Amino acid sequence: MEAKVFKEHLEKNLIPFWNKLKDEENGGFYGYVGSDGKPDARSVKGVILNSRILWFYSTAYQLLKKPELLEMADHAYKFLTDFCFDSQYGGVYWSVNYDGTVCDDTKHTYNQSFAIYALSAYYQASRKKDALNMTYVLYRVIEEKCRDENGYLEAFRRDFTPSSNEKLSENGVLAERTMNTLLHVLEAYSELYKADTFYAVGDSIRWILKLFQKKVYNPEKKICEVFFDSDYHSLIDLESYGHDIETAWLIDHGCSVLDDAAYKKEMLPITNGLAEAAYRNAFDKTQHGLNNEREGNKIDSRKIWWVQAESVVGFYNAYQKQPQKKEYLQAAEEIWEFIRSSVVDPDSGEWIECVPADNKPDPKQALVHPWKCPYHNGRMCMEMIQRLSQAS
Repeated sequence: MEAKVFKEHLEKNLIPFWNKLKDEENGGFYGYVGSDGKPDARSVKGVILNSRILWFYSTAYQLLKKPELLEMADHAYKFLTDFCFDSQYGGVYWSVNYDGTVCDDTKHTYNQSFAIYALSAYYQASRKKDALNMTYVLYRVIEEKCRDENGYLEAFRRDFTPSSNEKLSENGVLAERTMNTLLHVLEAYSELYKADTFYAVGDSIRWILKLFQKKVYNPEKKICEVFFDSDYHSLIDLESYGHDIETAWLIDHGCSVLDDAAYKKEMLPITNGLAEAAYRNAFDKTQHGLNNEREGNKIDSRKIWWVQAESVVGFYNAYQKQPQKKEYLQAAEEIWEFIRSSVVDPDSGEWIECVPADNKPDPKQALVHPWKCPYHNGRMCMEMIQRLSQAS
């Protein structure tokens, strides 16, 4: 693998594709693109999608230093701040209509986290104090309205009264806490601490790492449990391979941002264990991709786009820590080749959402929807450019 190849994919495939989705009339970016590559100008605009786009352009600008990338970030920032914040009750909405009017006023901790993630990156790119101030407003929203003494809660009505968590519950369970939300609060706070090193955010990161250690990570299976009741009783025998390999490197990243050697050492059994189990249980040596998940005795062998992106970074990160484990480097290389041959859409340059075991994806899959964005694949490119450049 070479940094220049990831840079080429970022600059020639992903950035040009997303540039075309800029909504000049109503602001933000189009919220849906079908398999034909044509955007729906009247589609709902998910706030998670817009936040991730803001993060993408802000971080790409920091890496590539191209002014047009900051201009795109400015455009995303304006839409987020003009239309997605609730001035009455605080926080960001779940989604808005194409013209910025409120569509779904649900407040979800996961969604607040991605707005923090995006605004923290935008502040680092633009140095606009208003962006940093808004980030701390959301940090206080999460800490004051979205958590209790045992961890982070999930879904709320507009006024932050509790609501059921359909949006981040799957596999037939309704979870009161999820590993997924906790992971992305960690990710968001890591980006905020990287931007501003405020001690309270650092304390929050340490608290979250302890929650992973004591409540979420299963040391016997070397996996993270996924869905919980309010007391952290696991609701289902589920192994989410993509989330586990993503968690492995994001915990390492959080410890690095903290610059806390003691925490990094304490988390090492978790991050090494997650990578080990993901490689052993999920890496498909025939298709050369990472399977999706295991529920009970049933393995879902579909190759989901974001899982492949996170596994390239996750396995390369594991190899960097344990260079004697060449199998991790080989897995990262083989998954990247699988992505290039089978996941990248040859017409648009974006990624196909799901590739089945027979390598014959449904041609009708949408290229963009509220969960399909340039965050996972864009981040993979930017992480690998930096890591491979440092290694050379």
